[in-house]
Amino acid sequence: MYDPTVFENLKVAFENQIYDLDNIEQKITISNRLDRMDLSILARDFALEFTLIGKPDVAVEIVLKASLQDLSDEILERTSVNLGCSLFVKFKKQVHNVDVQCEQIDQILKNAWEDEIKIVQKISFIYQDESSTYFDNIEIEFLEKINEEHISDINTFLKQILKTLEELNCT
Repeated sequence: MYDPTVFENLKVAFENQIYDLDNIEQKITISNRLDRMDLSILARDFALEFTLIGKPDVAVEIVLKASLQDLSDEILERTSVNLGCSLFVKFKKQVHNVDVQCEQIDQILKNAWEDEIKIVQKISFIYQDESSTYFDNIEIEFLEKINEEHISDINTFLKQILKTLEELNCT
């Protein structure tokens, strides 16, 4: 009988709760979905991108990844390693005052997840565009892998994402 992987179980759990936020609770609008099997490196990626209803200025993408190593450790039942998937959250936001707003964003994210994350902000702009708008691509990497034991935490995690989206819309 088929036994789903940690990745599959987490993917379904995230998918169900995020789609409930869109269809039932009508708090978000889903704008993109990715479900990929990379056959060249035997890895899996799943991502859902969304914005708050009526607040399209800040988007968030929740990304779940499983590498060949992650999958093989699970299949071979290696108990000496931390089995699970990598979790990333990516925010996209326009900023005008890079020094001030990026520091505010950094503080919002650190307050939300404390020491459990690594934050990288990448600033870009359109060459020869005379507006003073920059694009901030913010990537949060959670340092610990997640597995089925974390499924009960997904609801709380998503509430924190929604709260963070609200705060980022105000910066």
